[in-house]
Amino acid sequence: MNLSLYSAATGMEAQQLNLNTIANNLANVNTPGFKRSKIEFQDLLYQKPRASGTDSGGGNLVPTGVEVGNGSRVAATSKVFTQGQLTNSGEKLDIAIQGDGFFEVQRADGTLGFTRDGSFKLNAQGQVVNVDGLPVKSGFQPIPPGASSISIAENGQVTVQTANGSQTFSLTLARFANPAGLRSLGGNLYEETAASGTPDIGKPSEQGFGRTIQGYVEASNVNIVEEMVNLIVAQRAYEINSKSIQTSDEMLQNIANMKR
Repeated sequence: MNLSLYSAATGMEAQQLNLNTIANNLANVNTPGFKRSKIEFQDLLYQKPRASGTDSGGGNLVPTGVEVGNGSRVAATSKVFTQGQLTNSGEKLDIAIQGDGFFEVQRADGTLGFTRDGSFKLNAQGQVVNVDGLPVKSGFQPIPPGASSISIAENGQVTVQTANGSQTFSLTLARFANPAGLRSLGGNLYEETAASGTPDIGKPSEQGFGRTIQGYVEASNVNIVEEMVNLIVAQRAYEINSKSIQTSDEMLQNIANMKR
């Protein structure tokens, strides 16, 4: 009897984490380059009072056994790296990646972070930086002061027009064998892990890398309608598990009242 209480409790805890994941997705619906998370569940170990295939006597085998589950748990919250919608910003340093790839950003400790958020700016030294002021690597070179125009092609070729002529350089992108294995750092940044593998560096529009689209920003890939449906399902699953606890408690109360 008590097993149903604990099993339902694990279900409620799992659905609470599910609700937290959905809430985070909805909170970031307007975050550039954000990738939604999905939660994955697993059932817990089973108690097996009678195992299937055991000998019941006379050489006869039990066709089916008795298995009692112990509830569920959250196995993973993985990122879904599907393409977000590209929105026109008109800013010359806004760059969206259409396809596979990440921009490299140098973090404060000197290590590299990776992002799909291409909302870039210039600092006082002419460096291309993200909204937190972190330098963007990916082949970017300092932009001379007084540049009249900056043109970025789909293959990553950057042309900067100045009073003294033009300057050109090429951008690069990073990609991973298992992007779902990246660790989320906040600030629209990820870092590599042993699960993601080391980054593969290449030029946009070549060898399967995505294109760089100037003047656009990749929006979040969160689908509000889908997340609202998931929210309702999680709420109902939580209610059902709480109902299981209530029913188990009532049955225990009936057993306790039998002595009276």
